[in-house]
Parts: sequence; structure tokens; C-alpha cells
Amino acid sequence: MVGTHATARPDEVLNMDFDIDAVARGEFDVTALEMARAVKDGRSWHDVTGVTFRQGDEIVSTPDRELISDLDNLPFVSQVYNDFLRVEDYFFAAAKFPMVMTITSRGCPHRCAWCLYPQVMHRGKYRMRSAENIAAEFAYVTQEMPSVREIGIEDDLFTGSRKRLKETCELLIKQNNRIGFWCDTRVDLDYESMRLLKAAGCRLLIAGFESASQKVLDTIGKGSQVGQAYDFMANARKADLLVHGCFVVGNPGETADTMRGTLEFAKKLDPDTVQFFPMIVYPGTRMYDWACEEGYLRTEDYRQWLTADGLHDSIIDMPGLPGADVRKFCDHARRAFYLRKGYVFKKMKQSLFDVHEARRNFKAFRRLARHLVTTS
Repeated sequence: MVGTHATARPDEVLNMDFDIDAVARGEFDVTALEMARAVKDGRSWHDVTGVTFRQGDEIVSTPDRELISDLDNLPFVSQVYNDFLRVEDYFFAAAKFPMVMTITSRGCPHRCAWCLYPQVMHRGKYRMRSAENIAAEFAYVTQEMPSVREIGIEDDLFTGSRKRLKETCELLIKQNNRIGFWCDTRVDLDYESMRLLKAAGCRLLIAGFESASQKVLDTIGKGSQVGQAYDFMANARKADLLVHGCFVVGNPGETADTMRGTLEFAKKLDPDTVQFFPMIVYPGTRMYDWACEEGYLRTEDYRQWLTADGLHDSIIDMPGLPGADVRKFCDHARRAFYLRKGYVFKKMKQSLFDVHEARRNFKAFRRLARHLVTTS
């Protein structure tokens, strides 16, 4: 087993089922390879770092593996799509279809208390692929996967280094990149960087606005100012970039009033698309430790961390703000944002002038519609 939960709770995962032999903790690229070679050669896993495994009735953990320093040595993930998957089987509502996703960095230079992968998988260390390596993958997708219309750069923070961002955009412009892309960023991104991104082929920015309360932003360690969000949206429109806005409620210090304020904040910002999620406190994060220490975690039965439909639930019951209210608010906020007359008109106008946006909007609406009418 691999991944965030297995890394944070390796003993627990092994004890879930005795058919599970081992957990490759953290970044498992090299670990999995070394484990396979050990099996082939008839050797034990004792000398493979980053492994927790079962040995009879005992669970053994080897030391943590050093993090990968040179990400350029890893193969392109787009090759996995090309060799083993059908890109037409995958859809992301904010993307042009069909698309692929890739990652150009690991970790994040910021320290948000709830952010999962930087804390659990990457141990707070920010590493980046080179601009040349990123441009080479774009060229690979363009040449080998001609049906792909967009690349999703799914870094926790693609724009963490302005220097690399500038170099990457300039290389994409130089090689006449024809494929669109989107990336995750923060609300402190400047207009000049947005202009370069647009020229390089970027269509969409995904930004974590999170909350309209500065107190909440400070509590979760976001490191941004509420006022920056308005400048960010103005600059994005000036650069002709769409924005997908991320909002999280149920944070430490949250109240019914701050949640309502966040919804009004989202309406004023009016990004192209949004998501409203309850705060999820994943094991291995500082936010999880906070919830446990305060006694707010309602259950550790992971089956109860999802709704009956398989969507995120809220399992944090704070004084005056039970998790059920937070989940219901997210449902309400989604409807309140997307069913505005002005928003519907904007999306209709967008669809009339761009056939690809029309296709995306239609597919996205089909998937979202059932959630807009759910009231439970």
C-alpha cells in the first residue's frame, strides 16, 4: 500500500487486513522499485528504506527514505496515460476535454495547517522539476497525444518560484506551445506572471481563497490577506485568465457568520467555477492533531468520513458549529453560487462564443446538476 493515509498510519493499515504485506511510506517511486528487486533476488526488505512490513507476527519499520532531490530523473506521468489509459475516460469540470494531469514540483514553501501532501508525503521540503523538463513534457504530449486539449499542472503550488515560472513560460512561448494548461497558485500572484502564463498557453488558475475571515486565514496558517483576493481577480480578468476558486469552511474559529461571509465573498469575487468543502482533518497533519487535542473529532471510523453518496462529510464538531451544519452549508453555498441568474447568463454567453468552453460547460453541468438539487 502507498499514499498519504498509509504513510501516516502504516501499522493501522497493515492491521486492517493480513493480506497486506507492506506499506511504502512517503515518496514511494524508488522504494517500490527496490522492494520489487528484493523480491526478485530473494532478499528481505530490511535493507530497503521507507518500508513498514509484516514479518510473522511482528511489524517492522525501516528508516525514512531520503526525499528525491532531482525530479527531472523521473519519467513523464503523461507517458503512463499514453501507454496504459484512455484519456477520454477522464474528466475534470474546469478543464477542456480531453486532458491529462502532471506534477512539476513536490511539497510547498508555505505551511498551511491542513494541507495534506506537503506535510505527509513531502515532509515540508519543496523541490521542482526544471523549466526545460516541463517544456519537454509539453512537447511530448503535443506530439504523442494529439487529441489532448489541455494539461493540468496539479502541483500544490506551481507558482512557488517566480524565477522558474518565468523560465517555463518563456520556453513554452519559444517552442510555440499549442496546448492549453491550468495550474494551482496563490492569491499573491502578480499581473506580470499572469500575463506570461497566458502567453504560454495557460487558460485557468486554481486559487485557494479559503475564507473571507482574516482571523481564520491566520489561524490555518494560510499566509495571505483577504484584500489580495480582489486584486488577484482583477489581474486575472485583465490577463484574460479564468479562475477556479477554492473555499473551505469549518476551520478553527469558524462560525455561522464567517461561513455566510465566505459565501458572499465568493459571489463578489465571481470566479468562473468554485468549490466549497468542509475542513478535512487528515491524519498526519497539524490540523488533525488540533482536532484530536481539542476533542472535536467525532469519529475515527473512516467509513463515516464520507456521505452515503461517497462525498466528503464533516466529522469535526466544534462548540456551536456541528459538522452536520458545515456539510449542509457547503451544499447550500454550491447552490447559492451556481444558480444565480447572473452566473447562468455568464456561462451561456461564454458557451456561445467558444465551442470548447460550451462542451466543457455542458459536461460539467451534467455532473454538477444532481448536487445542486440535493438538500439532505
